[in-house]
Amino acid sequence: MRGRAIEFRSMGSTCRHFAAAGLVAAGLLAFDAPASGDGHLGLIRGRDLSPFGFLRLDMRPAHAATATPGQWAVEVELGYQNTWALSPNVQDYLGTLPGRRRLGPAEIAAIRALPGEKFLADLELGLLDLAFHRRLDANWSVYAIAGAVAYGGGFMDGLIEGFHKGLGLGDFGRPALGRNEFNLLFDLKEAHFVQQGAPRAGGLLDPTLGVRYAWAPRAVPWNLVLEAAVKIPVGGERAYLSNGHADTGVQATVQRVAGRHGAYASASAVYTETSLFGNGGRRQVVPTGILGYEYAPDGRTQLLAQASASRSTLSRRETDLESLRKNKYQVSAGIRHRVGDAVLTFAITENVANFNNTPDIGFQFGWVWSPGLAANPR
Repeated sequence: MRGRAIEFRSMGSTCRHFAAAGLVAAGLLAFDAPASGDGHLGLIRGRDLSPFGFLRLDMRPAHAATATPGQWAVEVELGYQNTWALSPNVQDYLGTLPGRRRLGPAEIAAIRALPGEKFLADLELGLLDLAFHRRLDANWSVYAIAGAVAYGGGFMDGLIEGFHKGLGLGDFGRPALGRNEFNLLFDLKEAHFVQQGAPRAGGLLDPTLGVRYAWAPRAVPWNLVLEAAVKIPVGGERAYLSNGHADTGVQATVQRVAGRHGAYASASAVYTETSLFGNGGRRQVVPTGILGYEYAPDGRTQLLAQASASRSTLSRRETDLESLRKNKYQVSAGIRHRVGDAVLTFAITENVANFNNTPDIGFQFGWVWSPGLAANPR
């Protein structure tokens, strides 16, 4: 949960920075345990749910699972997030309004009349990813991902407002608008649009095809995983569903496993187009870095923590608003458990440092099934 980085929030932001750094540092300590590797499955697999640039290709964090040639797996990931993001002038304006209301023509006109650029993003979205993996030989594997998204006002606004109030934080203008509604307003250099109410019940996103090369069959004690993927546009540019371009991406992940501990470092680059919910812009390269730590107390359960940093897809060409151009920083924590041939995952993601270009909070539920997994704890 987040808000604009103003003075009374700076202490909490600093503490969360130290907490995230501590979690990562714990995973990078020199390991003195035997390098068995049993029970490790790698990073949390959920994709970035940031609404700004959401339609671009996102390289999912690499897994560390072991598979035999010909083995296949089905992976289902359900992600859900809440976003309340707005420019300082819009927040100041909402702070002058008494009571709650639906965002109507009068409020929209007043916001558009404010000096300078302005934006408001009040929404929740749910993402469903279905992936199919197949190991070709000891080193090579391929995968395909199909996804669907649903936009709406959601149900979490009251919970987040109560959380802010309980900790003595500001309300960031939330009480001026009705809860659990969908509102988008952008008045930037090259983007001018208003969307009230969810744009549609949902829709299919562009599919992704990828290839993976693992230097070693198992991360004991080290492994290097290289991946390349392409997002294939289906039906051209589709508002809220596709930027209409064939994005390409590469990713390299170093994995270190020793006893119950696993440490992971990943770097990726995606060649994509700037996009605000399908309102296209320029082509660019978006880099992302991830550091993660995994603790496996036994061969069936893992505790996970990771931090990611990614460059914003918006530059000074699209907007002069610094809050939209800043890098994106997020931390995640989760738990994973194997049940027979299936693996279940639950994780929570929160933004840090910069709060107006990433979701307040996000959740991920994952399920992976692969025949023969129960016979191999890795």
